[in-house]
Amino acid sequence: MTEPTWQTSTYSEQGSACVEISTAPSTVSIRDSKSPSRPHLTVSPAAWSGFVSHAAGADSRSFQ
Repeated sequence: MTEPTWQTSTYSEQGSACVEISTAPSTVSIRDSKSPSRPHLTVSPAAWSGFVSHAAGADSRSFQ
């Protein structure tokens, strides 16, 4: 088994306080760059896509 390749958004600053993702054909893994050895969250590509779409369209009214 190969080690996952982790990436951050191009919108992230160059610090260590980022969310990182690693993609595979049937999963998307998400971790905190400040604690890369801690457990990570794994979701389906469809769930990740839905989250990103919702977050991209979110504004302050979405959370009221």
